Amino acid sequence: MAEKVIAVVGGTGSQGSGLVRAILDRPDSGFRARVITRDATSKKAQALTAAGAEVVQADLDDVDSLIAAFAGAHGAFCVTNYWEHMSPEREMAQAKNLATAACEAGVRHVVWSTLEDTRRWIPLEDDRMPTLMEHFKVPHFDAKGQADAFFAEAGVPTTLLLTTFYWDNLVHFGMEPQRGDDGGLVFALPMGDAKLAGIAAVDIGRCAFGIFKGGDAFIGKTVGIAGEHLTGAEMASALGEALGEPVSYVAVPFDTYRSFGFPGADDMGNMFQFYHDFNDVFTGARDVELSRRLNPELHSFRDWLDERGGEIPRH
Repeated sequence: MAEKVIAVVGGTGSQGSGLVRAILDRPDSGFRARVITRDATSKKAQALTAAGAEVVQADLDDVDSLIAAFAGAHGAFCVTNYWEHMSPEREMAQAKNLATAACEAGVRHVVWSTLEDTRRWIPLEDDRMPTLMEHFKVPHFDAKGQADAFFAEAGVPTTLLLTTFYWDNLVHFGMEPQRGDDGGLVFALPMGDAKLAGIAAVDIGRCAFGIFKGGDAFIGKTVGIAGEHLTGAEMASALGEALGEPVSYVAVPFDTYRSFGFPGADDMGNMFQFYHDFNDVFTGARDVELSRRLNPELHSFRDWLDERGGEIPRH
């Protein structure tokens, strides 16, 4: 029987590379990885080619390139990167291109990496948190959530994959513990005592592989994933063990976080407020045990720290 090709958008990125590697690690699975990337000559793309993946160049802003890249694929993992351009409108346009291309290419199963449209819980006129860019509460959530409809409208058999906070943000996004005035390490997070659903980025792709293997059972379903639900204090304790010195948790007020001034601070502040204020909704939608069934290699936070803790910047 011919192998089923899974076209992996962003196959060199945080989420997609986990799926590509999961397929490559299981050559007898009946699936074959096709990496979709803007630059097929990049070092990451070349490394995946050397590992046995097919690599195809395409651009999310060019629907024709996506149709060509999806041709002959059984499945497609679709993801967009809001933080590359920070434009909700562009992200939605890219998602529509992905849905259109999947339909035109006859893809049998799409896994769309998405998030909640927070405006379902916090309407624009709700002043508990500021409205951003006139039309959004949490732009990088709301645009993805709004884009879910494009896949339904295109008639593409789709699984909506609800992702969550990457622990990798402690390495790459400036969210690592910082030195306080007394010289001690402080982990600042605007979460109060609420639990944060977190995951290792690589496990998103691995869970997606479990969904593709499950096939029809997941079409039309929404699947929320997480590696663990932890409070800020619990994360600080684990960080202290990994870094070899105490780490204190400070629950930063939402308004303070929004005022930090880095690009997207207001968006991130609103995101954490959504996590906090609707904690039962957010964590309840992300089932750790289901995630582990999809991906038996699922990391806990301490597992992730054992692998990646040495990469966390030290100040």
